[in-house]
Amino acid sequence: MEFYPLKFTPILKERLWGGTKLKEVLGKQITSEITGESWELSGVDGDISIVSNGSLKGKSLNSLLNENAKAVLGNQVVDRFGEEFPILIKFIDAKQDLSIQLHPNDELAKERHNSFGKTEMWYIMDADPGSQLIVGFNKDVEKEEYIKSLEEGTLLDLLNYEEVGEGDTFFINTGKIHAIGAGVLLAEIQQTSDITYRVYDFDRKDKDGNLRELHTCLAVDAIDYAKKDDFKVVYDKKKDTVNEMVDCPYFKTNFLNLGKSFHQDISKRDSFTIYMCVDGEAVISNDWGSTPIKKGETVLLAAASTHVKVDTQAVKLLEVTI
Repeated sequence: MEFYPLKFTPILKERLWGGTKLKEVLGKQITSEITGESWELSGVDGDISIVSNGSLKGKSLNSLLNENAKAVLGNQVVDRFGEEFPILIKFIDAKQDLSIQLHPNDELAKERHNSFGKTEMWYIMDADPGSQLIVGFNKDVEKEEYIKSLEEGTLLDLLNYEEVGEGDTFFINTGKIHAIGAGVLLAEIQQTSDITYRVYDFDRKDKDGNLRELHTCLAVDAIDYAKKDDFKVVYDKKKDTVNEMVDCPYFKTNFLNLGKSFHQDISKRDSFTIYMCVDGEAVISNDWGSTPIKKGETVLLAAASTHVKVDTQAVKLLEVTI
C-alpha cells in the first residue's frame, strides 16, 4: 500500500461552550455557532477518522490499521499499545469556560472503564486578551478541604489560573484538575481516551434546560491534590531545526519553526508521525507522494515512511510521534 501523507475529514463537535473560531481562524466548514472541537485524527469508537485525500480517500483509519497496523503505527507502537490508534488529535475553540475536570490515570481508567487514562498537552494558537487556563491547585489541598469546597461553592478559590498567549504550551498529567478558559483556541494532543471526570460546570444548563452530569465521587480518588508547577512547557523556538517540547510515555511532540525547506531521515523512528499546522503553510512529502498543509490542518505519515520533506517559506508545525 502507498502511504502518502494522509489527511482526514475533520469530525466537528458542537459543545455548550463552543464558538466560531474553528471557522474564522482555521477555516473549518462549520455551520453551528457553538462548534467547540474539530477531531483531526481519531480512533475513538463511533468517531473513526476517514481519509480525505488521494487514492485512499474514503477509507477509515481503522481499515488501514486492520490491513497493516505495523506499517502505519510502527512495530514498537503496536507492541506497546496494540493495533488501535493510540493518540487523539483535536483543535478546540472555547468561547465560554469549559467545565473544571480531570482525567484518571491508566490504572484507574482500566479498572473502572476498561480504557486508557488521558494524558494530554495544549498548544495555544489564539487567545483573547486576558484569557486564562485553570491548571492545578494554588496550594496543597487535603481531600476533605476539596470536598468541603464543593459543598460550599468555593472550589474556584483553590484553583491556579494561568493567563495565556499564542505559543504557550501546557502538559496536563492525569489527576491534574484543569479547564480551558473562554477566548482560547488551542491544539490538543492526548491519549486515545474519552474518560473525563467533570467536577464543576458553573451551574450551566444545556439546550434542554438540564444541568450536565458531574462525576464528583469518581473524581475524589483520581485527583492529585498537591500543588505542582510541572505544567508549563519551556521549549526553544529556533528556526529550521527540531525543538523538543514534550517527551512522555504516550507521545513526543516537537516544534518546527521553518522558513525554508526541511528534510528529515525518519527511517529509524519506528513510529507514525503527525504534523499539526499551527501557522503558515507547506507541502509535506514522503516516499509515496506529497500533500499540502495549512494552518488548522493535520497530516499523518505512516511509520513505513523513511523520510519526510517539508517545502515552505514560513510554517509552524507540531510534530507528534511515539
